[in-house]
Amino acid sequence: MFSHVQEAPADPILGLLETYRKDPNPNKIDLTAGIYQDEQGKTPILSSVKKAETILLSQQITKQYLGIAGDRIYAELVQQLLLGEDHPLIAQHQVQTIQTPGGTCALRVGGELIKAILPKATIWLSSPTWNNHPHIFGAINLPIANYPYYDKNTQGLAFDAMLEKLQQVPAGDVVLLHACCHNPCGIDPTPAQWQQIADVAIARGFLPFFDFAYQGFGKGLNEDAYAIRLFLEKGISQLLIATSYSKSFSLYSERTGALTMIAETKQQTENVASQAKSLARSNYSNPPAHGASIVREILSTTDLKQEWLAEVTDMRERIAKMRLLLVQGLHERGAKHSFEFINQQYGMFSYSGLTVEQVRKLREKYSIYMLDSGRMSLCGINLRNVDKLCDAIIDVL
Repeated sequence: MFSHVQEAPADPILGLLETYRKDPNPNKIDLTAGIYQDEQGKTPILSSVKKAETILLSQQITKQYLGIAGDRIYAELVQQLLLGEDHPLIAQHQVQTIQTPGGTCALRVGGELIKAILPKATIWLSSPTWNNHPHIFGAINLPIANYPYYDKNTQGLAFDAMLEKLQQVPAGDVVLLHACCHNPCGIDPTPAQWQQIADVAIARGFLPFFDFAYQGFGKGLNEDAYAIRLFLEKGISQLLIATSYSKSFSLYSERTGALTMIAETKQQTENVASQAKSLARSNYSNPPAHGASIVREILSTTDLKQEWLAEVTDMRERIAKMRLLLVQGLHERGAKHSFEFINQQYGMFSYSGLTVEQVRKLREKYSIYMLDSGRMSLCGINLRNVDKLCDAIIDVL
């Protein structure tokens, strides 16, 4: 019965990561997956998380299922992180949040929700985008289109082309926007550019769907939520937001995320959320409790929240420092091409501008692993390997 089944192709990121793990070179460098690493190359458990878990373990009295929508207090705290503690839409009950197993599941439920309530809609993805976006939406046969985003010539945002394409999006379609720290290129619109994007969304009548996986890793927790809050301030009263807390809380294995829905009235929001819960029920039934309990405990406890805020700042600043050291190292070694654009990007990722041939030479000659597109995860750079990385890049250039 299974004799006809072919082996599925390896995931371009996780497959390359597996190759890296098998590489015996003790000086190999991993710039592939978007997972935060500290100066020792480890993905740490945050001190605030450990303290929260200690409290939870001492108080926990049951392993009962959560409801389909998950932890209610967690959902309220997610909304406050997204919109600010006193946002009027929260008070008016126009915001509903369901807890999901990671940001990926938030995107999947969001996609299924679009297909259920907007059956004629196409979802528009940036070019490029996270490699899993087309797989998530393609798996449910949601029609996909693309809008320009990255300009290879300037190694910056292709803003004019992006805006021109968005001005052609039909009313009722959905546009997926990276709220900050664009994956894979690390380039974000400026506040002025977000203003123009919001104006186009109003004029065209499409539904914005924000993927918000890196809050706190760009400019700061509130600064990174700028685009979402701006859209609401401009009167865009219908939004979807997929959030992940893998990065900002370093809760990768706990699969902690949320899907937030905003509509024009309390009743509309409740109706949309009911559809999302119905879809979740037929998918994973109810979300896991532990990761959300950690987030709830940290955000609800003043001392833990302050400690967590400091830890997020440390992670963000370490990534920014590695960007700076990489750019400086390449400049000092006489790189003919300026890499200053890397310092204009935010978050974990950068499009390096390296060709496929150069990337593969780095892999084969130096055991330095990044995607063939030239996308690198800056988290894999540290003080022990940055010089080697700079030397190797100069060589392949």
